[in-house]
Amino acid sequence: MKTVLCYGDSLTWGYIPDGSGRHAFRDRWPQVLQAELGDGVHVIADGLNGRATAYDDHLSGFERNAAKTLTTALGTHFPLDLVIIMLGTNDMKHVLCGNAFGSKRGMQRLIEIVRTVPYQFGAKAPAVLIMSPPPLGGDGGEEFKLIFEGGIEQSHLLAGFYNNAALLAGCAFFDAGAVATTSSIDGVHLDAENTRAIGKAIAPIVRDILDL
Repeated sequence: MKTVLCYGDSLTWGYIPDGSGRHAFRDRWPQVLQAELGDGVHVIADGLNGRATAYDDHLSGFERNAAKTLTTALGTHFPLDLVIIMLGTNDMKHVLCGNAFGSKRGMQRLIEIVRTVPYQFGAKAPAVLIMSPPPLGGDGGEEFKLIFEGGIEQSHLLAGFYNNAALLAGCAFFDAGAVATTSSIDGVHLDAENTRAIGKAIAPIVRDILDL
C-alpha cells in the first residue's frame, strides 16, 4: 500500500466559489486522485482554508502558516511515499506576501521540511510533487481588489517560479493552471468540474512517481 499526502489550502479543502460550503467528497481533487489510483494507494487530504506557504496570518483562529504545521502533518501520517503540495494562492494577499518570488521561497522551505523531518522507525523521506495553483482571475469585488492588490499579475508568475524551484530541488512539478481555471464568481476558488480536472490530470504523474 502506497500513501500519498495532499497538503494545501481551500483548493484542496474543496471551497465552493459562491461561499455556500464544501464540494461533495467525490468532487475534491484528492478524492478524484484516489479514485483514479485505486485501492493500492491511500490518499490523505489535508486542506486548510487560507493556508499560506510560510507566512503568518494573525487574523485567523487557525495556524495558516504551512511552514509551522507541515511537520506535524508529516509526523501524523508517516510513513509516506509522496507529498503533494499545492499552495500559493493565499500568498498573493499583499498583507501576507504579495509576490510570486516570495511564494517560491516559501515552497522551497516546505520541500526542505519534507526532506529533513526526523522520521521515526527508519522511515525515509517521501518524494515531493509541487503544484502551482490556477492563477487568480475574474472580479471578486472591492474586497478582492484590496486583499489581492497586484496579486492577479503575480499569480500568473507562480508556475514559472515553482517549476524553477522543482528543478533546483530535483522534485516533480505540475501546473494546475494548465487544466483548471478559477471561478468567475470569486476569482479564487474552483467549481466542481475544475477541481476534478486536477485530480484526473495528476494521476499519471503520481503513478509514475510511485512506480505503479
